[in-house]
Amino acid sequence: MAGKRKANEAGSSNGLRGDVLSVLGVLKVATADQIQRLASPHLTYRHTLKKTAALQKEARTAAHRGAANDLRRHGLAVDSGRTRGGEEVRLLTEDGLAAAAIDLDREPEEMGGMPKSAGRSGASHPMTVNETVIALIRPKPDLDLVVGEPAEAVAAAQAAVDAPKGIGSISSYATEVALPVKGTWKNPAIGSARADVVVTAPGDGVPLLFIEVDNCTEEAVLIAAKFDKYARFFKRMEKDTDGIEKPMRDLPCCATLVPGGGASGRGARRSLWCRRRDRPGRSGRSNAPPDRPHAGADLCRVAVGPGFRVG
Repeated sequence: MAGKRKANEAGSSNGLRGDVLSVLGVLKVATADQIQRLASPHLTYRHTLKKTAALQKEARTAAHRGAANDLRRHGLAVDSGRTRGGEEVRLLTEDGLAAAAIDLDREPEEMGGMPKSAGRSGASHPMTVNETVIALIRPKPDLDLVVGEPAEAVAAAQAAVDAPKGIGSISSYATEVALPVKGTWKNPAIGSARADVVVTAPGDGVPLLFIEVDNCTEEAVLIAAKFDKYARFFKRMEKDTDGIEKPMRDLPCCATLVPGGGASGRGARRSLWCRRRDRPGRSGRSNAPPDRPHAGADLCRVAVGPGFRVG
């Protein structure tokens, strides 16, 4: 026991460290709050009697913060700055990403790239990507794990369980996935599309979905150019092992590097999730709460697929 404690000074379990690896393996960069809401949603309904929201968050995220600290001591994770709201951001190292690939049952090249703004400028874009993933999954708490909590907390947990089902689980998602218009999967050419999120949940009616997430900081022309890149990827033809040319998204390698690719990828959608900012003040910054500017914000969606539709 003493040896285990020395190896993992925070006393984290294998399961907790596995949770952190899996979530960071998909999201690449995240706060302890986001990791907890995805991996252990029941904790959201505990510690509700503490005096302030900050104390409640500190208590419900303690276990996952400890697990992240133990991973850091093993050289698998690093602290990557803070969000604009002051929350610590966690990031996997190369060894950590390889360990996460094992937990997620993916090859290293399937893990996607790192966000360009990870650990810089408050990581606002990665945080919004993460909130998009959480909103799509809608993690459900285990009601057996909130027995004995205050009635209000139990009622809130029950409401979350009764709410419409989300799309897939954390293993249904990948982030920062390059979609080569030229070149190879490992070495895509300059100008290739790079999906913020790829969703593969055929059991929920979503065989393949590419998502672009924007904080409404880019011009419409730049956003439109991204869709052009997706269109070029969808049109790309390559020879399969049988010598017959097929759409690149239908090749076996796509089924590997873009989870859910291959034949099930036909009719895939590309979507843009864009946060409508509050009316900015003179500084040009959003008037949303500084700790979670992306949380609770209105989202507009542009879905582009066969026939091109806007909704």
